[in-house]
Amino acid sequence: MQDISEHIKQPGVTVWLDMCAPDADDLATISEELDLHRLAIEDAGQERQRPKLDRYDSHLFVTSYAVALDMTSGELDTFEVAVFVTHNAVVTVRKSERFDIDGVVARWDASPDLAKHGVSFLLHGLLDYVVDGHFAAVQTLDDEIETLEDLLFDDQSSDLSVQRRSFELRKSLVRLRRVVLPMREVVNSLMRRDLHSFDEAMTPYYQDVYDHVLRATEWTESLRDLVTTVLETNLTIQGNRLNVITKQVTSWAAIIAVPTAITGFYGQNVPYPGFSHESGFYVSTIAIVVLSVGLYILFRRRDWI
Repeated sequence: MQDISEHIKQPGVTVWLDMCAPDADDLATISEELDLHRLAIEDAGQERQRPKLDRYDSHLFVTSYAVALDMTSGELDTFEVAVFVTHNAVVTVRKSERFDIDGVVARWDASPDLAKHGVSFLLHGLLDYVVDGHFAAVQTLDDEIETLEDLLFDDQSSDLSVQRRSFELRKSLVRLRRVVLPMREVVNSLMRRDLHSFDEAMTPYYQDVYDHVLRATEWTESLRDLVTTVLETNLTIQGNRLNVITKQVTSWAAIIAVPTAITGFYGQNVPYPGFSHESGFYVSTIAIVVLSVGLYILFRRRDWI
């Protein structure tokens, strides 16, 4: 790392340096070798930076996040990477080993014909890998939300499981939105011609990355609205179920009230027609049966039972 300044002085040479969880001394060394700005070095040493593109006199500084979705829990993990881009050197600073740099290298190896474009090629491969990860996460979340919609109308599933899964997916979508939405500005700024940040021949490739960013952004926004709709629909279904149960309980209570009222009346300790006679028993029994059956038929026709 101490000799990187000597390598970049050689004509036609492009240097890539990868640093994983570097300490302050490592960042100070690379700053001295490549004449990097103090503010960029400070941002590279801190975590949870917003995805962004900063332009300095001698280099560009890019922050982005790769993502990974846990299918079981629905939790989204993010892995931060900072990138210094000079005219012939790229330095990647990974904040965690969980950022799959081998995947980036594989992306570079898949397009050896573009390697002649130097740092433009290296930066494109990195951003393409990150954005494709965003797109894959959005697609997986879309599949999970479709499964959630099926559970929503499944009588065997509990309302609690639907609510918990909805909350987990919404939380992941909000977190994904925080890293996807700013990438639109990052890639769009890189494509500005006044920055002269990459070879003109790489313009179609950066445009392709930008299209993926837009699709991932729009998809994330629509899925977030869809999860909100699922939650609202679940509450509506719960309310409808409660109304049905209330109608059923009320209907049965009305039917039970009939024999209770009649037996209560005939149980009075005062003379009345049929008092102390078998006719009173038959009249009360017939009244109970007729009124109860009548109410049952009425409620059944109105779909209250």
